[in-house]
Amino acid sequence: MKIARFSRIGFILAAAGSAVGLGNIWKFPYITGENGGGAFVFVYLITVLMIGFTLMIAEMLIGYVGRRDSVSNFEELAPRHKNLWKYGGFMSIAGLIIMTFYSPVIGWTFHFVLLSLGSLPASVEVAKEHFTTLLSLDIGTQIFYHTLVFLFVTTVVARGIKGGIEKLNFFLMPVLIVTMGSMFVYATTLSGFTQSWDFMFGVDWSKLTSASLVTAVGHAFFTLSLGMATILTYSASLPKDSNLVRSSLIVIALDTGIALVAGLTLFTFLYEYGASPSAGPGLVFISLPAVFSEMGVAGHFFAFTFFVALASAGLTSAVSLVEPFIQYLVDRFKFSRLKASVASGLFFYIFGIVAILSTSKEYGEILTFGSKNFFDWADFITASVMLPIGGLIMAIFVGHVMQEERVASVLKRDLGFFYPYWYFSLRYIVPIALFVVVLNLVGVLNL
Repeated sequence: MKIARFSRIGFILAAAGSAVGLGNIWKFPYITGENGGGAFVFVYLITVLMIGFTLMIAEMLIGYVGRRDSVSNFEELAPRHKNLWKYGGFMSIAGLIIMTFYSPVIGWTFHFVLLSLGSLPASVEVAKEHFTTLLSLDIGTQIFYHTLVFLFVTTVVARGIKGGIEKLNFFLMPVLIVTMGSMFVYATTLSGFTQSWDFMFGVDWSKLTSASLVTAVGHAFFTLSLGMATILTYSASLPKDSNLVRSSLIVIALDTGIALVAGLTLFTFLYEYGASPSAGPGLVFISLPAVFSEMGVAGHFFAFTFFVALASAGLTSAVSLVEPFIQYLVDRFKFSRLKASVASGLFFYIFGIVAILSTSKEYGEILTFGSKNFFDWADFITASVMLPIGGLIMAIFVGHVMQEERVASVLKRDLGFFYPYWYFSLRYIVPIALFVVVLNLVGVLNL
């Protein structure tokens, strides 16, 4: 089936919208805080270039050359063992599994958008109690927002590449960039900005542990939406004469730039009002609302704009998470776009409710298996197993299975003298790095 085409700017915004998600604005600041600041950021930036850039070009190449869904691309591009390699394309199911917990988290951002219009928690203790109550007792509120996310995402993807995904990113990505940019400009006027800058870019190697190194490598990979067939699927809709290298660099620049801006801005507010940058996962939903409350009327404005930006980042990523499997259903089983969108949406909606219930006080014990509840298992299985394995499959496929002549015919001109280094990195450095990340995350290595 012929796939609708992005415009060049539409692809850039869609791919950036996929990469720029909650991981940039929520996760990156708090893991930077937990891992000592500047040294961690330095390693993160290096690995974005060495691993993220290398693998993004490889994933783009598969979609750009194959021009179909992920399963069909692997099957058709493999010179031999086609029936075996087609299973590599089923990495697209990872996006639907991620959405089972990602959708409820986007719902939290909706909740805090409304909260910012009313009464913000006056202290960290009050904010922690509010957030804990939301997760453990207020099931109805979470399901309500989760339903809104389901309806929004399903409506957008049902409208297709041009009418839905491209239009959404044409609107939300500028909103996100302008919002975070405006908050950053304001942050530069505060005295806490100097402390924030020193923390983010002042390199103290004594604060960097071996575990921090692995975390930096893992986050550099995951933040770019690699290993789940999103970039692959979007690249199948690129115009024929596209420059994959330039597109990759722009997407990575936007993704990394927004992460750094978010970190600098959030840490500035935290330092300005005496909060800790090492507050962990609760930094955005617990520490930051309390800081905004201390800012008075201005705090409500910044809280509203920040959580709108966070919701925007979440929604653009959410659309990209379900698109690969939708394209698979349309391409391989001739589903209508609407039918494929509803089927995929219902999957993450139903299991998203299970994820919500698993964090509640009433149903949490029933939905806990071993040391983790359903919500945490969905996060662990995708982040620790499926995405790294998806990245490994793509690196091995492009670096060792596809004919090098075919790879070189698309990339050698645009990469120029850098092509041999990129190809060596894809064949050896990226697989080794991802293999170490997988072993560490599943507990084989205790780094």
